[in-house]
Amino acid sequence: MNREEIYRIVETENVKFIRLQFTDILGVFKSISITTDQLGKALDGELMFDGSSIEGFVRIEESDMYLHPDPDTFLVLPWTSPNSPSKTARLICDVFDPNGNPFEGCPRHALARVLAEAHAMGYSMQVGPEPEFFLFQVNEDGTPSLKTHDKASYFDLPPVDRGEEARRDMVETLQSIGFEIEASHHEGAPGQHEIDFKYMEALKTADNIMTFRIVVRTVAQRHGLHATFMPKPVFGINGSGMHMHISLFEGDKNAFNDPDQEDGLSDTCRHFIAGILKHAPAISAITSPTVNSYKRLVPGYEAPVYIAWSHRNRSPLIRIPAKRGMSTRLEVRSPDPSCNPYLGMTVLLKAGLEGIRHKMEPPTPIGKNIYEMDLASRIEQGIRSLPENLLEAVKELRKDTLIQDALGQHIFSRFVKAKTTEWESYSSRVYDWEVNEYLEKF
Repeated sequence: MNREEIYRIVETENVKFIRLQFTDILGVFKSISITTDQLGKALDGELMFDGSSIEGFVRIEESDMYLHPDPDTFLVLPWTSPNSPSKTARLICDVFDPNGNPFEGCPRHALARVLAEAHAMGYSMQVGPEPEFFLFQVNEDGTPSLKTHDKASYFDLPPVDRGEEARRDMVETLQSIGFEIEASHHEGAPGQHEIDFKYMEALKTADNIMTFRIVVRTVAQRHGLHATFMPKPVFGINGSGMHMHISLFEGDKNAFNDPDQEDGLSDTCRHFIAGILKHAPAISAITSPTVNSYKRLVPGYEAPVYIAWSHRNRSPLIRIPAKRGMSTRLEVRSPDPSCNPYLGMTVLLKAGLEGIRHKMEPPTPIGKNIYEMDLASRIEQGIRSLPENLLEAVKELRKDTLIQDALGQHIFSRFVKAKTTEWESYSSRVYDWEVNEYLEKF
């Protein structure tokens, strides 16, 4: 989309406000709203904001940052204020420093940098996400509760699935802004849902994930519900994941497909898998980035715990779906929807490219259910575990220079600082479980 097209749509759609959106290091969408008479300055990259106010960006003495909108992300938002007939549009922005250089703390730039590295090797990265979320009722004052309005499970239909109407509205809203929805359904836990949209080039997919979150939460609110992408909001039921289906292309050819191999996988695919498996402990800090993420990554709830790969078996970290040809891909099952999608794809791609460069070989694929294997069997087959908590994951990240390089020193250092603070805050608190367990016992 070019400048002229944007101006034409602004006029014909009666757009009065434009949100300039960007993402902080923790994956939270931020926005500055401007009126359309400032659109020219915005498109020229002349609008400045205070970077010191954004988590993990810069110190107060170096706060001036500039927003450079990506014209291809221009979108008229599919909702209006009930008190105004005018509309609001959005542009997703890259962040630049005062010298006109891409800001090293911008997650979108980090992904673009590693995508350029892949392009230099002849590859483009395609990603299809499977984001899951919960719908909860809200209290009288509008705050979210943990009460669901259904007791449904996998693929249940109305009236058991009482979130179907809201989910259908989400799908229609996403379609109205250009999403190609492949499937939507009730997930395994009460109040849990999944909407899958078509794979695209990685940067576009990351943008779409950020947009998806806004749409789902906004539509839920209009149905009197609260949508959350928190990985594990309720004990004893499945948590929410965001599996990523990844393939590399060489032009129009799927680089992971090789019909001459018995399993249909190319050497490039095997090398890519080996790279991810090698760096999986450090990657976990990025793709499972919260204290709560590790309440999901436990045995018994369909989330991966072990660093292994398999054809079809859903217990390892990486699964190979059955389809071949242009659909040959790997499914990384550890990411959850709280992760920053730009950084998640950055570290997965960087690790996979290292596997290709060094022609790494993955271990033998695991056909058995790893959850049913004892410790001795796992050790014998060299199956490691993912970190058990955020602190362990951050320690692994501190040791992994390749993943640090993927993030860049600025993002790495500030991410580690933020997550160390998060862990310290969590670990120093006293929770209801401790009071119930120990107060009368000791």
